[in-house]
Amino acid sequence: MIFKEYGVINKNDIPQKAFDDLKNFASYEENYRYLDVVHGGNALRLKNYVGTIVTKDGTIIEILPKIYASEDDVAKKTLLKMLKTLKKSPFKNINKASLQVSNITIFEIFISMFLEELNTLVKKGIKADYIGSVDNLYFLKGKMKLNEQIRHNLLHKEKFFVEFDEYTKNRVENKLIKTTLEKLYKLSTISTNQQRLREFIFIFDDVDTSHNIKNDFKKCKNDRSMQYYQEILRWCSIFLNNDSFSPYRGDDVAYALLFDMNILFESYVAHFFKKNYQDRDVKTQDKQHKLVESHSLFQLKPDIVIDDNIILDTKWKLINQENKTYDVSQADLYQMYVYGKKYNANDIYLIYPKSEDFQSSLDVTLAYDKSLNIHILCFDCVKNYLDFKGDF
Repeated sequence: MIFKEYGVINKNDIPQKAFDDLKNFASYEENYRYLDVVHGGNALRLKNYVGTIVTKDGTIIEILPKIYASEDDVAKKTLLKMLKTLKKSPFKNINKASLQVSNITIFEIFISMFLEELNTLVKKGIKADYIGSVDNLYFLKGKMKLNEQIRHNLLHKEKFFVEFDEYTKNRVENKLIKTTLEKLYKLSTISTNQQRLREFIFIFDDVDTSHNIKNDFKKCKNDRSMQYYQEILRWCSIFLNNDSFSPYRGDDVAYALLFDMNILFESYVAHFFKKNYQDRDVKTQDKQHKLVESHSLFQLKPDIVIDDNIILDTKWKLINQENKTYDVSQADLYQMYVYGKKYNANDIYLIYPKSEDFQSSLDVTLAYDKSLNIHILCFDCVKNYLDFKGDF
């Protein structure tokens, strides 16, 4: 079921059990950022987080960005392209096949991408290692543990309490993969993914599941021999640690993966500048200045800095160019003024997404003073295009 950012899920839009679970999910203070209970408890209002929620009864809810003049498929493709620009995530491997999104939920697309990455890993070889084990066996293996032998086998002379190293695939990295496979098999609803999940579960048949996911992730090795495991482990973290991108509280939903559109828009626009201005020094989240330099207080982090003195900041907000203030907030103007003074900039640029009421960059320049001007630019997310005729 597809909904748009800032949209409303009415009580009759989804199954009753799914609605009740979402309502309980929304009751936690930590989850207020995602949705609110409105209309006397008969509806839920979504906020600026997009992605997917799977409820315990198997209902898959997709929340798509509110992108100007776009059908659901276009919005979903655009969301995937935005995800591809996120740092330290496996989404950068999204390919053209993944963008064929008709009748496939975002959640199932993620599962398909996980399976493709796992297929690549299996072809390279599943890693085994010597794992220390302690067991009470009917044959002598490794080193006898005398104290345990006396304690456990005083009346069982035929057994040996031993400690030994075993070369096995049952290492923590493979346990996390096995656990992810079994979780996704319970959640997936399309036959192609279910079949592939079963096949991989069979391949990992001699591997245990993880009983302490958090600790097992800490035990994962990251040496040269395990480099090709890193992408699949990122996927495992996404599916097993629901807090990979946006933490939530409670067990009222089976799974949720939600992304802040402010962060996605910032990442998407920053990627555009790095790709199209390769001859310039483009920095993101620059940290060279603080608001109070003398005491190193209040770090300043403009979204994009070009050549150390051109400041660009992204704002995921629908504005109206017909309004007197253009819907630019006073707080944003104060923030940009500080950026301008600290970076000794002459021009600062605020970048907003294209919308019904904002379809081209403003010709008007807002002047703080004779030496510092602010420009309001329009970015088309669908076409990945900045409407700007000048030069930075």
